[in-house]
Amino acid sequence: MNAPRKKLLILASKLGYQTRGFVEAADALGVEVQFATDRCHKLADPWSDGAVPLHFENPAEAANEIARYLAHNPPDAILALGDRPTPTAAYAARALGLPGNDPAAVERCRSKLAQREALRAAGLPVPDFFSLALREALDNILPRVKFPCVVKPLSLAASQGVIRANDAEEFRGAVLRIRTLLESPEIQVTRETGLDRLLVEEYVHGAEVAIEGLLDRGDLRVLAIFDKPDPLEGPYFEETIYVTPSRLSDAQQFALRDCAARSIRALGLTHGPLHAEFRVSENGPWVLEIAPRPIGGLCSRALRFGPQRISLEELLLRHALELGGTDVEREADASGVMMIPVPRSGIFEHVEGLEAAEAVPNVAEIRITARRKDYIAAWPEGASYLGFIFARASSSAEVEAALREAHAKLHFVFSPRLPVEHPATGKISI
Repeated sequence: MNAPRKKLLILASKLGYQTRGFVEAADALGVEVQFATDRCHKLADPWSDGAVPLHFENPAEAANEIARYLAHNPPDAILALGDRPTPTAAYAARALGLPGNDPAAVERCRSKLAQREALRAAGLPVPDFFSLALREALDNILPRVKFPCVVKPLSLAASQGVIRANDAEEFRGAVLRIRTLLESPEIQVTRETGLDRLLVEEYVHGAEVAIEGLLDRGDLRVLAIFDKPDPLEGPYFEETIYVTPSRLSDAQQFALRDCAARSIRALGLTHGPLHAEFRVSENGPWVLEIAPRPIGGLCSRALRFGPQRISLEELLLRHALELGGTDVEREADASGVMMIPVPRSGIFEHVEGLEAAEAVPNVAEIRITARRKDYIAAWPEGASYLGFIFARASSSAEVEAALREAHAKLHFVFSPRLPVEHPATGKISI
């Protein structure tokens, strides 16, 4: 008699290209997948995928809904994709008696302010910071600001709304711009917590790096260290290139791993995928952000493991479902990804030069994920890239060069978005 199929519950803010990799890995492993998403509960399964409709802004209630919905067919493991579903995943794992992070630890990570406070209390290297109310009088705030500084929302992801300010005038402009973003209908509809406050922190000089990791009973296994060779110095912080293996010195990488492990203990994280961001200055690593979820978008396609070169998605599924086969190292080749930046806001029409870019030596794949005729916002208002370029070679330098050469051959064509007059107020919006 065949053993029953393992079942995985995936929590995602919306079904998009990131979920496909997990579905493909699950199919290869013979694993059943159930989705839970923040779709409208009044629509009867609009995508015919049987997903559980949830409200991620109330994670404890959403977890109770999962427990009720799946009471007679519970999953064997839970994975959250993206930042927004992570607290619900933690509460649901606890409710169903499955391995997972402490919900309080995950809630701590979801707030940039709470995370900063926990890390500072544990003596971790974080920049000086304070928070302010969104509409607080800036004349009262300015004496506390150390320039240059970075102003950011408490909960948005992908560097959306993050702005560097070098003086008082830039600080005022940054706060007003972020305020406009946070009070926009597009952000308000998310009902995220902390939309009424901002975080102000001292700017830290140095190169940015990222760690992709996996937690097992509180122990951190570093799967990859990514260099970010483009200087992320502001005024906005749209990410572009990730390349691994890192070209940091052995001593710098050791300090980075140690800082990551201490940060995880300070935050109380113990289980599952981990994505962490740091700056490495002449004084060592500084913690930017720790997130209990895998790397976003299609960036995971830059990682392959073991002699079979399995995907990160398969590695995470094997770990979550205790299927074995996770004790494998990243492939020997260097690899990298460019998240194609948005040069300006507008209606995406088409891209030119794609064939020439795909022909660049060491380029493995180019995926244009922006949809034609969609409005694409540039940073700091934006949070969605135009697509992804992937490269593999014998060295990180060759990978970086291939990504840059391919990107230089691409030309994205935009048209302006027409102004719209609100029928009730008469206000014009773009």
